[in-house]
Amino acid sequence: MLKNIKTILKSVREFKKPTILCLIFIIGEVVMEVLIPFITSYLVNRIKAGENLGGILSTGILMVLAALASLAFGVLAGRHSAYASAGLARNLRHDMYVRIQDFSFANIDKFSSSSLVTRMTTDITNVQNSYMMMIRIAVRAPMMFIFAIAMGIIMGGRLATTFLVIIPVLGFGLFMIGRLAMPAFRSVFRKYDKLNESIEENVRGMRVVKGFAREDHETGKFNTASDDIRRDFTKAERIVGLNGPIMQMCLYFNLTFVLFVGSQMIIKSRGVEIDVGQISAMITYGFQILMSLMMINMIYIMLTMSVESIKRIAEVLREDPTITNPAEPVTEMTDGSIEFRDVSFRYSAAAKRDSLHDINIKIESGMTVGVLGGTGSGKTTLIQLIPRLYDVTEGEVLVGGRSVTDYDLKFLRDNVSVVLQKNELFSGTIKENLMWGNENATDEQIHDAARLACADEFINSFPDGYDTHIEQGGTNVSGGQKQRLCIARALLKAPKILILDDSTSAVDTHTDALIRKGFKEFIPETTKIIIAQRVASVMDSDLILIMDGGRLVASGKHDELLESSDIYREIYEQQTRGGDENEQ
Repeated sequence: MLKNIKTILKSVREFKKPTILCLIFIIGEVVMEVLIPFITSYLVNRIKAGENLGGILSTGILMVLAALASLAFGVLAGRHSAYASAGLARNLRHDMYVRIQDFSFANIDKFSSSSLVTRMTTDITNVQNSYMMMIRIAVRAPMMFIFAIAMGIIMGGRLATTFLVIIPVLGFGLFMIGRLAMPAFRSVFRKYDKLNESIEENVRGMRVVKGFAREDHETGKFNTASDDIRRDFTKAERIVGLNGPIMQMCLYFNLTFVLFVGSQMIIKSRGVEIDVGQISAMITYGFQILMSLMMINMIYIMLTMSVESIKRIAEVLREDPTITNPAEPVTEMTDGSIEFRDVSFRYSAAAKRDSLHDINIKIESGMTVGVLGGTGSGKTTLIQLIPRLYDVTEGEVLVGGRSVTDYDLKFLRDNVSVVLQKNELFSGTIKENLMWGNENATDEQIHDAARLACADEFINSFPDGYDTHIEQGGTNVSGGQKQRLCIARALLKAPKILILDDSTSAVDTHTDALIRKGFKEFIPETTKIIIAQRVASVMDSDLILIMDGGRLVASGKHDELLESSDIYREIYEQQTRGGDENEQ
């Protein structure tokens, strides 16, 4: 826990000054509040002793000044605590976001996107609230508790024995409340991940949900996750709700004890041992002690709620990216040649088997390579090793004659352009989306890339052309249009290697053929790797790779594979003639 807190506090940075000032102002506020009952007691006793109006007025002015000073210190403390806590939250969001940007796919897989969203929103809000309480109440409450006890003993003498009863009773009661509520608070934040996951899936898959009329089913899933959180919070709040009754019980006990015992002491000692002013002060000090204990308990509960949040945030901040730049990164690439040497890969150490096993491939620069295989055969995993989206478990991947681990990451990924299966478009214009590939691209370069990806025709059909606004995720363009925009974006990088991971599946065969023809004519020196489900998309490739169960089971040109590979021949016959069953 201490390690997690230290990790969080590194994000305080420029907000150390307001934090320290808040602590100073809190001390001033507590001192003034403790002095006020003392001054009140003195004033009551002076009035009883027949003090003249001038003496009473001067004491009253002193009390007012103490109250105003307490108010001023409180306002300043509140202002600086709000500034410091909001600043910490801002820095935490920034630090987490920057950290996540450095994560590899393996790091993202470890946490899940919905969990990362929860950590950057709900968890950081909890930490922000806890920090505000810590620098205000966590300092104020213990100081008030100690000062009030000290002043109570000084002012009340034997009356201070009331503290021997109310402090243990209230302290034990509040401790047990916090302890019983802790499990519910700890579990609820993990359930926020499931709730966010349900929301994320539903929003992303809204068209599928409506297409299958599954709104009621999705609403049921959301309600189940939401109800789960409600039950945990209700249980915790019911327990925390016992604070009030215990507090009231101790408050009335203190009031009764002080008035009853104090009155007897005044009568018996004729005001020598204790007087009316001291009794009023004892009542106030008793209330301050009880409120301090209540605040300490609230801090305990708030910290209990935040412990899990602190842990989850610290996990992200301390997570080391599995893929990092080498000590002396290479920023030159001779060509787009690719070589896999005895490559094996598994997504995690806990995985029971390799996703790729013993892969050996040699691809010359400028070649067009097709990759075929069934679902789960390892096609996508294979190409993700080239730009180091993942690192190999065994063996080595070389690009341009050097290991991919030698290159600067940004340089490598600028030269190995990947159009992934699930590529995203972002909210903004078509032009802004395309310029993700090259932020310095000219209009001519943008138009050339769109033309090569066969996207220029539909772009020009829009009233605003390249200034047409794209909704988040590209929801206002078709699947085929989205794929062609993603291909154009990748082409703007002018990469040495272009990888299309089933990126023409949503376009018609004619457009697919035009795109491949354009590649051959306009970017002949670029190495092109095409993962496809259609044989027609790869049959004219210089090399075709057949994947099955994470292994490279065959490779060669179209005619060679028809002779040597049963898998390729079966796929080809099914897609070109419909297979034997259809022939009959």
